[in-house]
Amino acid sequence: MNKRLKRIFEENDFEKKFNIDEAVELAINTSTTKFDETIDICMNLNIDPKNGEQNVRGTIKLPKGLGKKVIVCVFAKDDKQQEAKDAGADIVGGDELIEKVEGGFTDFDRCISTPDMMSKVGKLGKVLGPRSLMPNPKLGSVTSDLKKAVEDAKAGEIEYKNSDTLVQAGIGKSSFDKEEIKKNIMFFIDKISKDRPSGIKGDFIKRIFISPTMGPGINIDLGSIGN
Repeated sequence: MNKRLKRIFEENDFEKKFNIDEAVELAINTSTTKFDETIDICMNLNIDPKNGEQNVRGTIKLPKGLGKKVIVCVFAKDDKQQEAKDAGADIVGGDELIEKVEGGFTDFDRCISTPDMMSKVGKLGKVLGPRSLMPNPKLGSVTSDLKKAVEDAKAGEIEYKNSDTLVQAGIGKSSFDKEEIKKNIMFFIDKISKDRPSGIKGDFIKRIFISPTMGPGINIDLGSIGN
């Protein structure tokens, strides 16, 4: 453990639970690196990940955005490529782009495809899948309406899905003010709460942590968020 983290642990008790306001303030105060750290949220859910009907997945556009430039990649044929570029897509291409990604290129945050390209894009599952970048029609990232898809992605729309019983996402930057981060957190929690699968018995949300990129997890008292 480096000196910075050692000092943070010495000055704070991370064994306790914090109300939402205390947690956000602590996340900001422990973001002490030289770069603008992302504030992440991790939610432990009462789900059985082996039961496909209990998996949680969707998209959300946070009210205060992500505080970063979102690099959008679009797979499209020639007749749709200009539409993607006009909408603000950063990387646009067809077969040549598929070949490049197949070779390991993944320098982008969101990936969108037109339906007629998916027979080829589907072959990129081994590259895009582990990075949660695979276009999905249920999430609006396989579409002919490239203008809307690209603009939503550039505006900070994020995709989320559970990994085992956890759902994780970046929900802002340490440079945001306290209320901006809190608003994004509460909005995200509310969205996940509404995604509760049918048949779940007992509490759906078991634990919630937030943390800066290079800092420790901060356990939020569920009673302070009204869930």
